[in-house]
Amino acid sequence: MSGTGSVEELGAHAARARAMALLRIRSRATALAILPAAAAVVLLVAVAQGRIGPGVWSTVSWAVAACAVVILLLAAAVAVAVARARPAVSPTVPLTEAAAPDLYRLVRDLADRLDVPEPSAIALTPDCDSWLEDRTHPAAQPGAKDLRGRRRSPAAPVLVIGSPFLWWMRVAELRAVLAPVVAGTGPSAHPDIAAARRFVRGLDAAVADAAVPGQGRVRRIPAAFVGWIAKVLLRGCRGHAAEMERCVAAAASGRAQEVDYSLRIVAQEQVGLAYAGWDRLLTRVALPAWRMGRWPSRLDAGVVSALTELSRRDRLAEGFTSRLGERPACDLIEEPGVADEAASLLAARLFHGGPAEPGPGWSPVDWQQYPDEVVDRKWRTEAARLHRVLDAMGVAGSVSVGAPGSTPADGSPVPTLARVIDHLAAPGADSETLAAGIGAAVARDEEKAAPDPRTGGGTPAGAGADPLDLWGPVPLPLFPLQPPRTGTELLADHVVAMVCCAAVDTAGAAPGLDWLDGPALLVDGGRRSDLGAPVLSLVEDGDAEPLRSWLTAVGVRTDKPVRLG
Repeated sequence: MSGTGSVEELGAHAARARAMALLRIRSRATALAILPAAAAVVLLVAVAQGRIGPGVWSTVSWAVAACAVVILLLAAAVAVAVARARPAVSPTVPLTEAAAPDLYRLVRDLADRLDVPEPSAIALTPDCDSWLEDRTHPAAQPGAKDLRGRRRSPAAPVLVIGSPFLWWMRVAELRAVLAPVVAGTGPSAHPDIAAARRFVRGLDAAVADAAVPGQGRVRRIPAAFVGWIAKVLLRGCRGHAAEMERCVAAAASGRAQEVDYSLRIVAQEQVGLAYAGWDRLLTRVALPAWRMGRWPSRLDAGVVSALTELSRRDRLAEGFTSRLGERPACDLIEEPGVADEAASLLAARLFHGGPAEPGPGWSPVDWQQYPDEVVDRKWRTEAARLHRVLDAMGVAGSVSVGAPGSTPADGSPVPTLARVIDHLAAPGADSETLAAGIGAAVARDEEKAAPDPRTGGGTPAGAGADPLDLWGPVPLPLFPLQPPRTGTELLADHVVAMVCCAAVDTAGAAPGLDWLDGPALLVDGGRRSDLGAPVLSLVEDGDAEPLRSWLTAVGVRTDKPVRLG
């Protein structure tokens, strides 16, 4: 027996053993439910045959029978609730074989080489991960077929692929990374493992259904009882289920060592690099656009630019960009732009909570438009909000660097950078009040501008039904990227925005996009990344000298009015 075969067989045997342990828990629960009925049958038969007296024992027999009927009814109700509970399905973008014939062919060839069943379908997720997902519940894609168009078997899972992998990885790398994932269809097809997984997923779904808010009293009390029973059973299943999944992964990994093992070691480095670039792209680049009601429609293409920039800056990533001359895995899709747009919109919904379809307050933006449509608009919107809060606080217009001030005909203060600096640098300035006012204004603006995240019934490019329908009534965003910003952080961001507006209007600067840091200020064609420290000195310490020195070096006029959003 080879070492690879030994690891695979040991893992599969251990997984089946853990699956049997889970099924024994189900059997014990069933036996416990029918135990009173068995006792009632024994007592009633004994009374009927005259083996025990008809007096007290007859009463006991009928009492036990009544209890048995109640317990059987409760057990049946719990069993029906668990069977009908709809397990949550990961939000994904479905990818049909017509849309990606080469990708389906690659996965089919992998399954043939590994001698495992084929996945029932392929879907994309806006994350740096890939997995197999059981969608055999009737509510999840009824009537689905396998990769060859045949009606799928009950145990065939869906292959979910992280969309950033398709754009960053080459075809050979993607095949190497997917090999251990596809190999997992072998253990998944075993009847005991499939039954154990259905049992655990049903319990988990029943617990989730019991926790759904807004149920009336008539439904809440039975649901709470079912949820309590399911929790008790889940506690007993937790250890066995986790160990079963580890053994399944070990068996799949052992089988996959026969396919592209040496290339997989190199490809795993690309997985880590892709995760780092994807995280920076979402938090630094996409999130500011989402907050402005715009969603970048080519996030997966953007991750290539972000990772290329990371490779240029980070010596540990040197040499990775040399792979870009090879065929990218996104070429396996007929229309990669359509798939990228659908995955980008889904990412916006999962990580920010946007609506299901584009609209007046939720429109796509290309990377070429990002500096003008997102960066400049963001700066001017925040600068306008900062001056509105100063107006509400009664802060008078002021000037600096010796320039004379002016006042509009309506008497409102001129929106100059000097007004902001002089207020924050004044002795006894209350920056906390200003920060609190900005925080309240941001909350009001976001509440006013936020559309219903579950409006609309589809995704771009005809992707089909809403991918979040099968997730459940969990409020969006499902996975917030950042915790809420503090008042001081918001104030610093707004002061930076005001400085950038003044630099653009008076010093010839321009808004730009940095693939790793998001909105950037370009001065003489180069990015200025040294603005944060002077602004923090002003906001936190009331010290304006570092910022004044920076403004003088760049040539920014603080006394000139800026154009607000």
